[in-house]
Amino acid sequence: MAKKVIKKKKLRLLPFLIFIIVIAIIVFTCLFVLDTKVKNIIITGNEILCDDEIIDLAGLTNYPSFYKTLNITIKNNISKEPLIKSVSINRSFYHIIEIEVEEYEILYKREDNGKYVLENKEEITLDKETPYTIPRLINEIPSNKLDNFIKYFKRIDLSIREKISEINYVPNEFDEDRFLLYMDDANSVYMTITKFERLNYYNDVLPQLDGRKGILYLDSGNHFQIME
Repeated sequence: MAKKVIKKKKLRLLPFLIFIIVIAIIVFTCLFVLDTKVKNIIITGNEILCDDEIIDLAGLTNYPSFYKTLNITIKNNISKEPLIKSVSINRSFYHIIEIEVEEYEILYKREDNGKYVLENKEEITLDKETPYTIPRLINEIPSNKLDNFIKYFKRIDLSIREKISEINYVPNEFDEDRFLLYMDDANSVYMTITKFERLNYYNDVLPQLDGRKGILYLDSGNHFQIME
């Protein structure tokens, strides 16, 4: 009986090795690309917080991987800061991250606790100089008046608000919304909350005073009392 011949199959090693090498190159390339670091960070819109503070809040201090760092993570990290009103993130070529922020305005500083009050009523502590002059509230505004006060006080132009050195809540029997504003030029102004926007014309009124100092009544009527 003739012996049965068993044919041995030759292993095709070369194609297998090429496949392994290609996979290794793809994996290495992916890992290399994923580890590519952020090259530049551009911050815009900030006035109070400096660039380094925002970069630190964003978690980008050590310029981490451009691809592993998610926009939503950066946005959430920055939004935890009470001063931040909104954040938008954009990415561009050459591994650049652009962060645009909007800060809440600081309206005034409370004399009793030294805290700064933002336009959303949040109170914060600052250990730095502000980029614009902040008036001081020298007494307390009742909680039922605060919302309206902030609503109308925000309507005063920043350039005029910077001229206010002190805010004093001084209601009387005729007007529970009455305030006395001490200006940095030694004049004083009586205002009622809903008429705060009138103060935007303060610079137009000054020439009519001929350099005289006194009290401007804008709460009821419009008249000026010269200081003796």
